[in-house]
Amino acid sequence: MKTLKLSLVLSIGILVMSCTNTIAKSDNKPLFAFDFGSGKIAKGYQQATAASKYNSELGFGFTSKGTLEEVNREGRNKLETDFVTSDEPFYFEVDLPEGNYNVTIYLGDEEGVSSTNVKAESRRLMLEKVETKEGKTVSKTFTVNIRTPKIDENSSIRLKSREFGYLNWDNKLTIEFNGEQPCVAGVEIYPVSDVPVIFLAGNSTVVDQENEPWASWGQMFPNFLEPGISVANFAESGEALKSFKGRGRLKKITSLMKPGDYLFIEFAHNDQKSNSSSYVLPWTSYTEELKYFINEARAKGGQPVLVTSMHRRRFDDDGKVINTLDEYPDAMRALAKEENLPLIDLNAMSKIMYEVWGPEHSKVAFVHYPAHSFPGQLGPLADNTHFSTYGAYELAKCVVEGIRATDLEINKFIKEGLPTFNPAEPDPFAEFDLPRSPSSSIIKPDGN
Repeated sequence: MKTLKLSLVLSIGILVMSCTNTIAKSDNKPLFAFDFGSGKIAKGYQQATAASKYNSELGFGFTSKGTLEEVNREGRNKLETDFVTSDEPFYFEVDLPEGNYNVTIYLGDEEGVSSTNVKAESRRLMLEKVETKEGKTVSKTFTVNIRTPKIDENSSIRLKSREFGYLNWDNKLTIEFNGEQPCVAGVEIYPVSDVPVIFLAGNSTVVDQENEPWASWGQMFPNFLEPGISVANFAESGEALKSFKGRGRLKKITSLMKPGDYLFIEFAHNDQKSNSSSYVLPWTSYTEELKYFINEARAKGGQPVLVTSMHRRRFDDDGKVINTLDEYPDAMRALAKEENLPLIDLNAMSKIMYEVWGPEHSKVAFVHYPAHSFPGQLGPLADNTHFSTYGAYELAKCVVEGIRATDLEINKFIKEGLPTFNPAEPDPFAEFDLPRSPSSSIIKPDGN
């Protein structure tokens, strides 16, 4: 096993350093190709059975609290004729260095139906409810970002203690398979060095939330993009412009940024707190800090994009949203005009959407759950800042519409066939169906 692991690691190093990767599968062999199940192994693939439990010695494998089942249909296609499935969500992990990767997943059952959701790393939604009819199989590809805190030989991002165990920050790719009937036949992984990257800088409303029931638009966003563009979400709960910069998160972003990349910037919730060392005033220090981020991105050939912060859930007696963000959104709007920058007005769109929901129904978009909804939850959860998966999903759609309203090149990466979204007509909550991930926590994220 040690020899196998070493050869794989050496292959990774050679491929990543060569910088000759492209997105076209037909022109390149995958870095890793796994054939799931106990049937005959497809040529050029490595077998991963239910018994292939992840460990650092092997460098890949499954992790699951439930029981994995292997199904072999004994058909002609060696890759797609057998698969792994489970009644519980399960994970497949592969040791990988920092970078961007195209991941192709083979789904379906040659003698049955399947329905699979795919998340990556810290619950990033990559593929939503991929369904196959009886006897059909499909392959789906997405682009995923892998990162570590290390900036250079002398510095790293100063992670918060809560981040130490996050899947976002380890040295591997973790893929979660979930859904009514996930049937996973194989996985291929291709390193890509030439794809544009959307870097996200923000707080708890943007971050890849590690645990249920918390969620953000940033971790739903990749689901609405075609392969060929990567989302690198460096947001973290509780961060403001000053603290984001002070912890080295912006330095890490600019160390990776190349011409043609993007920096989406969304801050206000924590910047407005006068009792914090990160406190800034909207028309002076807030604007100055935003300009610093803008100039850092421009210096690397990147395109800054300003995103106004969404409202908190607070209504007046007439059911109208109360602005709790003071003049910070207006200051960002003015700066976008001054700097001739694209603006995604999530603040304006969220007001429309919240008021359509109204004071009571809007609770489903936030973390409002009765006692005992999650392990260890003895009392109700009632949070009017942080979002449920449904609320995060709807806000991500707002961000996509904000992109559509610009002339940014990333318009072409919006998923083909994705309908336009009107914040005044949000998706009905009763029709929203995204299965929960296994990890949960009743501790509120930093920030309020």
